[in-house]
Amino acid sequence: MKTVKHVVFTPLEATGMRGLTGDRGDPGEKGERGQPGECAVAPKSAFSVKLSQGQTSPLNVGDAVRFDTILINEQGDYNSETGRFTCKVPGVYYFAVHATVYRASLQFDLMKNGHAVASYFQFYGNWPKPASLSGGSLLHLIPGDQVWVQMALSEYNGFYSSTKTDSSFTGFLVYSDWKNSAVFA
Repeated sequence: MKTVKHVVFTPLEATGMRGLTGDRGDPGEKGERGQPGECAVAPKSAFSVKLSQGQTSPLNVGDAVRFDTILINEQGDYNSETGRFTCKVPGVYYFAVHATVYRASLQFDLMKNGHAVASYFQFYGNWPKPASLSGGSLLHLIPGDQVWVQMALSEYNGFYSSTKTDSSFTGFLVYSDWKNSAVFA
């Protein structure tokens, strides 16, 4: 058994030497169960779509291009009927458009909530083979934000797709922006 030295002092006395450490006490009672924690699984959002062969692209300025062949869209954030991606997870996303240009020049905008965030143009000079036009942008989104590809000029509607070449639209979450979670900070 260890001996414990007790030092008693009054405010006028100097502090004495520290005593020996005592024996460990008995364990306490088990506490109540805590609140459920957050899931440590990172949020996901990704899609990749393309134009089907022979699809007629929209001819009117302001129309969303409806990429109708889904390659991946596991979270269902892209709607092939409207041609729009709708954000569910806040954060930074990367969007890319790869267009095959054939039989007409092409001009389109990458749109976020009705505002052009990037514009792309490819002149078609009567070449015997298709040309390509690609671009991408990083965008910060919050839930409910929408992103889509929109025709900029009706006479520049040269989106093309065939068995040998595609026009595609892809987007994915780079990192989430969950503010109230240590897991996703």
